[in-house]
Amino acid sequence: MTSIIRKSPSTGKKSPDVWGIYEKDTGSVQYIVADPATKKASLIDVVQNFDPRSARSSYESADEVLKLARDNELTIEWVLDTHPHADHLMASHYLKEKTGAPNAIGEKTCAIAKLWSDYYNVSGLFDPRKDFEHLFGEGDSFKIGDLEVEVWLSPGHTLGSITYIVGDAAFVHDTFMYPDSGTSRADFPGGSSKELWDSLQRILSLPDNTRLFVGHDYGKGGREAQWEATVAQHKKLNVHLSGSVKEEEYRKVRDERDATLALPDRMLHALQVNLRAGKLPPTENDGEHYFKIPANKF
Repeated sequence: MTSIIRKSPSTGKKSPDVWGIYEKDTGSVQYIVADPATKKASLIDVVQNFDPRSARSSYESADEVLKLARDNELTIEWVLDTHPHADHLMASHYLKEKTGAPNAIGEKTCAIAKLWSDYYNVSGLFDPRKDFEHLFGEGDSFKIGDLEVEVWLSPGHTLGSITYIVGDAAFVHDTFMYPDSGTSRADFPGGSSKELWDSLQRILSLPDNTRLFVGHDYGKGGREAQWEATVAQHKKLNVHLSGSVKEEEYRKVRDERDATLALPDRMLHALQVNLRAGKLPPTENDGEHYFKIPANKF
């Protein structure tokens, strides 16, 4: 497969190299973030390919990301996700097996698992404490090579979304979009435009030169996919936040827009996989995997 791949090079000491790999089927951006000094790296929000028409899954995107890491002589230290995605299946478990690196997500994924256990009417199927080696909380930190990574809880899109801040790079997932596309939806179960506003404002408190790497882009107006802009660029150009926009005005626009949006076509498949770190539902007595899809719930 051929993806759009761009490198955002380190800007100096304590600044990572970042590769963005665009997955066009879902408009998702996958990331490799690396310490230039040690060549140690982490993978963030890598996609497991899925065709909702045939319910067939595969790992072309994940293998492409792994090849890019090998080509740049990087050693993978972490497999990271920012939240249980609704629009694509994650490749966390697969990458953990391929690299031997621990996989991680936010600790409030446990609350999301409880919420979706009720929607799917299943008990005991989702156990993030078992399927992820690390569950990060607000203020936690860890290292990629010699680079310090800070974890922020950034709810709104989901109740458990987290942001990874690595020097002058922040992986802000489904909070911001590219400036010409504004911000992400907040209407999924557990989402909140109020919490999203608070998360956006906190991220905008980072230094103006911080590179913000978003989770999705859909090529607005036919332009090529884009996913990187600085805090300063978002303050000046983001169509939902620039100028003197107040919380009430933002939330009105966000809520009215969200009310018009359909569910992502992979959502009801994705959540039951992503709450298991990308593992398909357990095999049944014929050795096959089967999805459980709630009818008339949404």
